[in-house]
Amino acid sequence: MPTSAERRRPAWAGRNYTLLTASAVVTNLGSHGALIASAFAVLGAGGDGGDVGLVAAARTLPLVLFLLIGGAVADRLPRHRVMVAANVLNCGSQAAFAALVLAGEPQLWQMMLLSGLGGAGQAFFNPAAEGMLLSSVDGEQAGRAFAVFRMAMHGATLGGAALGGAMVAAIGPGWVLAADAAAFAVAAVLRAFLDVKHIPPREPGGGMLADLRDGWREFTGRPWLWGIVVQFSIANAVVGAADAVYGPLVARDHLGGAAPWGIALAFFGGGTVSGALLMTRWQPRRLLLVGTLCVFPLALPSAALAVPVPVAVLCAVMFLTGLSVEVFGVSWMTALHQEIPEEKLSRVCAYDWFGSVALVPAAMALAGPAETAFGRPEALWGCAALVVVVTAAVLTVPDVRNLRRRTKEVTGAVKGAEEQVGDGTAVG
Repeated sequence: MPTSAERRRPAWAGRNYTLLTASAVVTNLGSHGALIASAFAVLGAGGDGGDVGLVAAARTLPLVLFLLIGGAVADRLPRHRVMVAANVLNCGSQAAFAALVLAGEPQLWQMMLLSGLGGAGQAFFNPAAEGMLLSSVDGEQAGRAFAVFRMAMHGATLGGAALGGAMVAAIGPGWVLAADAAAFAVAAVLRAFLDVKHIPPREPGGGMLADLRDGWREFTGRPWLWGIVVQFSIANAVVGAADAVYGPLVARDHLGGAAPWGIALAFFGGGTVSGALLMTRWQPRRLLLVGTLCVFPLALPSAALAVPVPVAVLCAVMFLTGLSVEVFGVSWMTALHQEIPEEKLSRVCAYDWFGSVALVPAAMALAGPAETAFGRPEALWGCAALVVVVTAAVLTVPDVRNLRRRTKEVTGAVKGAEEQVGDGTAVG
């Protein structure tokens, strides 16, 4: 007999989905405050924009190096165990980072090393987590389930960014990093209770390289998949550099410090919550066409920082950007859930993540030199222009324009056609 809590939940919100959502809320509350805290910890230790970029790149480089291995491991081992182990590593690295900052005068190499350990943990966590989430729902309500998940996750982002910015200004970055370490510990406990019995065990045979080749064939065989990943490999790199490096510097020099920048990031989070709420009601048939059109506003924050606009205008820009990009995010997850076989989800997600972050370390490391060579406004205008160019380019891929959401009617028609073919009946 279902419990009262189960009766209150929608049919698609099962036990795994609920645990995944709760743990994502916890980690997002901590992590988005920690992003602000780490940047201001570097600045507080006497670093400049180049040093902020190096610490950010140190986290992203191991993420790039180990993502593909992480995806293969997550399709071989129980995904929840991979997630818990990664959370434990992230907890330890953030706790050590916090201790260094609170003790005073952390060295740049120490901050880079600990950021790198955190990135290695994320390399194993991300493919396992995305594969676990995609396998936790089924049916026509998958898009709504993903929208609700992302709404909860981004709601935590909103609170974490605003609270993190305020805490950095009030009590310093060290305590914000310590709170992030505690959040990872709580999330590890929640994820330890995930149930993977519904995922069939892998057949013996083959090795890591065979798994990677199999995932690569799945990835490259779908033009819409690799086309959008290439698009985001460039867009994420320049947007990441703008947010992680130039954003805190513009905030320090023109907006009043950490707190206004935290508020602006919180407005982005508010926009993503609103976009996810919209997607619980709206289910566009051409998933990727609508989603890709909604990526163009991702150029707006870089342009706003280049001016730079007042805080109120920046907050409005961030809200609009968050809302529109979230339409893409839900559409993208729905397309992956609809098109990729369950046993290959983590490997395909690993190639997705790998492509999406492969250029981020270089972009962050080069952000400081680019500012020196061209000027900060010019570098930010370049970021905005690249987002527009690559987004327009991916619209030339036919599958991006034409891939449609599968509805019960469409699925039933396809199934009926397959049955007719199996019976030797002509179709057409």
